[in-house]
Amino acid sequence: MARIEVLQVDITRLEVDVIVNAANNSLLGGGGVDGAIHRAAGPRLLAHCRGLGGCATGEARLTPGFDLPARWIIHTVGPVWSGGGRGEPDLLASCYRKALAIAREQCLDSIAFPAISCGVYGYPPDQACAVAVATCRSFVSDDAPPGRIVLTAFDQAMAERLSRELRRERT
Repeated sequence: MARIEVLQVDITRLEVDVIVNAANNSLLGGGGVDGAIHRAAGPRLLAHCRGLGGCATGEARLTPGFDLPARWIIHTVGPVWSGGGRGEPDLLASCYRKALAIAREQCLDSIAFPAISCGVYGYPPDQACAVAVATCRSFVSDDAPPGRIVLTAFDQAMAERLSRELRRERT
């Protein structure tokens, strides 16, 4: 069965098959995780993304990892928090499901996620962690990739939230 773990780490330095980018609709880079991934992957990522035509909220696109340790990047666009009444939980869950489905289709065994929508998109962290863990848990399978799902946190507070949610789901 797939293993889900939490790491407080810079996602751009992880040696996994694929990292997930919390992108904006243009896929052309931005701030936060998106900007860090674009900087670490190098200019070829921006050139490649220009040809993708963007990405709708809740959807995902695959690109090479270029200069990253990860071979691939899955870009997904999380929802901007507007109080929860505009489908934000379903859209956020879709980001995780679509990324996991791409990883499975490509037979990628390890995937790392940032805390999608928790930065400038304003999604409440506790609610986002609940969606992330529940969606990843519902996707795992004994016989299909990915075998390792990493939920990354850039700071200790988010790592603690994710770990708490992961423990809660186990009981």
